[in-house]
Amino acid sequence: MLQNANSIKRIMKELRDIHESEKNNLEGNGEHVVRIGPVDEADMYTWRGRITPPVGSDYHGGVFYLDIKFPTDYPFKPPRIKFLTRIFHPNINTNGTICLDILNEKWSPALTISKVMMSICSWLDEPNPDDPLMPNIASMYKTERTKYSETCQEWTKKYALDTSSDIDAWK
Repeated sequence: MLQNANSIKRIMKELRDIHESEKNNLEGNGEHVVRIGPVDEADMYTWRGRITPPVGSDYHGGVFYLDIKFPTDYPFKPPRIKFLTRIFHPNINTNGTICLDILNEKWSPALTISKVMMSICSWLDEPNPDDPLMPNIASMYKTERTKYSETCQEWTKKYALDTSSDIDAWK
């Protein structure tokens, strides 16, 4: 039970840090805008995330939702994160499963959910085509970058247009 109490304590600290950084965050600074938080205050292990990519991103104009599940032994085990919004990306499969090393073998208890989300944002625009979940998309990224970008934009328009800006709307 101590492990469970310690994980809740760590998750609550990260949530406080997130709220503090959101107060100081200026949107529209050319970076991805990220919002994350618990779906229900009674369950601190289940969160939702929302990424709004900036102008210049292949995913600009879209809003991408993620499901975030913390294990009871967090931070010693990584959170499980998957995209709820469909996205055209070599490292995300059709079920929303993410292939990102820091969520697997490169996980460290020193990482926070904020750092993980920032890594996901960077990786959206700089995928790893050498470790794909979707080999056909990785091949397109490597050999037909213009077609890849156009397809990302098409999928964003088709699947990721969302005007909801309130995390409470995700419940």
